[in-house]
Parts: sequence; C-alpha cells; structure tokens
Amino acid sequence: MTPHPTEPVYRLHRGTAPLLISLPHDGALIPDALAARMVESARRAPDTDWHVSRLYALARAFGASIIVPSYSRYVVDLNRPPDDTSLYPGQNTTGLCPAVQFSGEAVYLDGQAPTPEDVAERVELYWRPYHDTLVGELDRIRGEHGRAVLWEGHSIRGEVPFLFEGRLPDLNLGTAAGKSCLPELQARLERILGAQSDYEWVANGRFKGGYITRHYGDPEIGVQAVQLEISQRNYMDEISFAYDESKAVRLQVVIEALLRATLAADDA
Repeated sequence: MTPHPTEPVYRLHRGTAPLLISLPHDGALIPDALAARMVESARRAPDTDWHVSRLYALARAFGASIIVPSYSRYVVDLNRPPDDTSLYPGQNTTGLCPAVQFSGEAVYLDGQAPTPEDVAERVELYWRPYHDTLVGELDRIRGEHGRAVLWEGHSIRGEVPFLFEGRLPDLNLGTAAGKSCLPELQARLERILGAQSDYEWVANGRFKGGYITRHYGDPEIGVQAVQLEISQRNYMDEISFAYDESKAVRLQVVIEALLRATLAADDA
C-alpha cells in the first residue's frame, strides 16, 4: 500500500500579484516505507530541483504566490500527466512514478517498482492535492486581476547523458513552442535574456515546458504559462547539492527581471 503523507503535501504562500510560481520538483521527502523499496542511490532523491524555492523566495517581495511540494518526484512527478503519457515521445525520459533515475540507474530494488495500483494511489494522495490547489489559485488570481501568469521554476544538472546529448544552456525557457503564453510575453522575456551576457540561454530547446505549462497555459482565457529550467551549476554544487550563495545572488538578478516582466499588463 502507498503510505499516506505525514507532512503537508504542499506549502502555499498566497500573494497579491497576478503571478503564481509553481516549483513542482523542489520536494525531497520520501516516506520510509517507499525508501525501503529503493536502491541506496535513489534514497538521496538525487533528481530533486534543489533549492529552487530558495532562489525564488525573492518573488514574495513583489506579491507573487508560490506553491512548493514537500515530497520527491520519486513519490510522484507532479509535472507529468496523470495518465503518464510521454511529454517527449521517442526520447529517454522519466515517468509519473519514476522507475529510472536521471543517471539511467533503477530507482527500485528488484521486484519493488510501483504497481498500477500504487501509481493510482499516489496520484490521489500526492498529485491531485497539488493540482487542485494550482487550479484554485489560478482561478482566484484570474478572478482578482482578470489574468494570471503561471511560472514553472525548475532546475537540473547541466549534463545528463541519459536524457540529452551534450551540455544544457544555463537558462532554458519553455513556452510549449509559443502556445502557453502570448507572443508579447515571450518576446519580452527573450529581450531580457538577450540583454545579459552572464548566462547562455535558449527558448523552446530540449525543455519546452512540462505537463503543468502545457496543460494550464491558455492565453485565450487569460492564463499564460512559462517554464524556466536552470542548469544547477549556476547556483549550487551538482555533486554535493550544496547551495552556492555567491552564484545564486548573481543568478537571482536575472530571475527577478524575468518575473517582474511577467507582471507588465500590456500583453493581458
């Protein structure tokens, strides 16, 4: 049986601006009963988007709402569809309840991978509460402001041969190939990235936006969605997972500029 959560499934900071920041892979908790079924390397939750809630904490100062999960993507991946349809057909990826790490190693001991019943329980216990709150917050924000921007904050090791060739750019902007936000917003974000020289960047490259960006971004109803995937070398040590304050402060200048750009109303 899937263990029930012993900690809140998510934490929500409710702000006053038309901006909701979702950090669906920030959580690192793994219930003991599940960890006992995993290989030793997986129990560290190595594929966590480490420290992204710390990077984005600055957004509280200008009124952003922020939702952050407590539990690891190894319990259930909040940025995958509940039917586990692949987001990148034909490419290596990980699923709704990952059985493979980003390294290509197994997550579970032999015979301990989740059954379809396990997956269904995890969706109900861990996935659905996060998404129900996400929908509720977007509705609230749109009701108060007439529009909402959903910002998906992610990070990943800069080199993951199992998932992609070569070295990822520092900053990877995803808008579902322009479908999840208006062209004006994407252009404004690209101008900000193009005006700085500290970080390499790309729009709609390897990471075009996951399930949350693609599913909830609907400019026609006043909800725009953007994903930013950050290569972790830019703010932490990718081996020890230690936060690097000096690197992070520099990166936060760009993050803040991007977030503030979403609040401009000329694309609403």
